[in-house]
Amino acid sequence: MRLYPPFIEKGLMQPQISSGSARKIPPKFIIGGLFLAAAVIYLIISSTQANVEYFLTVDEVLSKRASLEGKTIRLSGAVLGESIHYDPQTMELTFTVAHIPGDYAVIEKAGGLALVLHQAISDPKNHTINIYYKGPQPDLLKNESQAILTGKLRSDGVFAADEILLKCPTRYEGAVPDQAGRR
Repeated sequence: MRLYPPFIEKGLMQPQISSGSARKIPPKFIIGGLFLAAAVIYLIISSTQANVEYFLTVDEVLSKRASLEGKTIRLSGAVLGESIHYDPQTMELTFTVAHIPGDYAVIEKAGGLALVLHQAISDPKNHTINIYYKGPQPDLLKNESQAILTGKLRSDGVFAADEILLKCPTRYEGAVPDQAGRR
């Protein structure tokens, strides 16, 4: 069994054995690499913080009403179905949202989003905010949907929404088991 090529075994060349010392990397490359790594880490952290979906609850908005008037904020609440009024001529939509907890762990502990939304609209003592929106009526806007709204709180206490995002936890409940069983 040969360990070296034939020209080394015949003594024509000596094998080069490393003494363990690597070539020194110039300090400017080390410093440049550290700056590059720091820049990448900074960009990752700053973009993550900018994309965090944060919203206020109805209770938080009502408690800070004076300081929030006129400022763009995100608001979350449960849609009260009987309050939905839409005029297709003017494209004006009004409805009311009720307070739901903003902490996902609290929602899960209370039995999940569907149950929390149902309880929120069923409790007459729950705080509410009236919403005004000008634009097409969203398809998912219905009773017990979670609305996440971006807009401004007006001085009259009405929230003027510029954007509406709706979550309807019961919309696809029956479809998931059927789809899973078709494999």
